[in-house]
Amino acid sequence: MNMSRSSRCRRGFTLMEVLLVLAILVILASLVGVSYVRLQQNANINSARTQIGMLEEACNHYTLSVGVPPNTLEDLLTLPADLPNPTKWAGPYLEKSKLPVDPWNNPYQYEIVDPATSKFRIYSLGPDRTPGSADDISSAL
Repeated sequence: MNMSRSSRCRRGFTLMEVLLVLAILVILASLVGVSYVRLQQNANINSARTQIGMLEEACNHYTLSVGVPPNTLEDLLTLPADLPNPTKWAGPYLEKSKLPVDPWNNPYQYEIVDPATSKFRIYSLGPDRTPGSADDISSAL
């Protein structure tokens, strides 16, 4: 029995159909990848803000107890040797035994802005790990 071309059964996909499906899958995968990267960046920024808030609260408790802001963030964990009145230290002021690092695995930065008013600043260097850049994440002064 001789079959014509139009009556034959198709047995597979053409190369064009396979390439079209692959192109669609690549486009979908890239869209998902970009969305995932954005979500991860936002999660890291929110995590840094939360940790900075926790450190800021601990520094405020230290300042209320001792009367001056801590010289370093380490003072929140261990009694500073140079404290004029060590009996005022009511620490440790953090539940953890060591200081947290930011989501980019760097230590949080700390500086006393105005000793007279006990103002301090806690910040993360952000994703680029460069001080003073636009992506730094800081506590409110």
